[in-house]
Amino acid sequence: MAAPATLLLATRNPHKLGEFRRLLAPAGIAIEPLPAGVQLPPEEGVTYAENAMPKALTAAAATGRVAIADDSGIEAAALGGAPGVRSARFAGPRASDEQNLAKLMHDAPAGSELRYVCALAYVDPHTPALQRLFFGDCRGRLTGSRRGSRGFGYDPVFLPDEDSKRRTMSELSDREKDEISHRGRAVRSLVAWLLQPPVSAG
Repeated sequence: MAAPATLLLATRNPHKLGEFRRLLAPAGIAIEPLPAGVQLPPEEGVTYAENAMPKALTAAAATGRVAIADDSGIEAAALGGAPGVRSARFAGPRASDEQNLAKLMHDAPAGSELRYVCALAYVDPHTPALQRLFFGDCRGRLTGSRRGSRGFGYDPVFLPDEDSKRRTMSELSDREKDEISHRGRAVRSLVAWLLQPPVSAG
């Protein structure tokens, strides 16, 4: 199928907007922000997919544009998988990244197993049946202190298992982070699907 030249990203998070632009640029796909007048639905699902798909559907229906949306979170084994889908609201409905991060460090011991998860939804309003979900994850451990100045969210305390230098996500370069991150893996799955050769009619 032919990949669209631009995708609308259903988010109000400027950090995600920048990251998706960076991740999709190599495929020649531009990302545009959600128009100010579009109201996204609340994230009330119990899974990442249940939060991601309604946002993409809402954005596509409101604009007539091909839209994507993600829901991402961090899961701590020591907390039974929490905060999970509540990662952005872990310390309360209006919690900041700093407050959420502080709560995770308070509630889970250093060295705890962590997992970043991303569900990425794609909706083409011109083809009602064309709705897809893509997933990515990244495993690591919780540091005892914040390190690094890059990234956002829980990145300063997330030590990815795949980095032999034992750096946090916030200490990695953009390229290094994109190679192993949950969002990077979900985006690469989306791009692979978008760029697959058309199926011959025979």
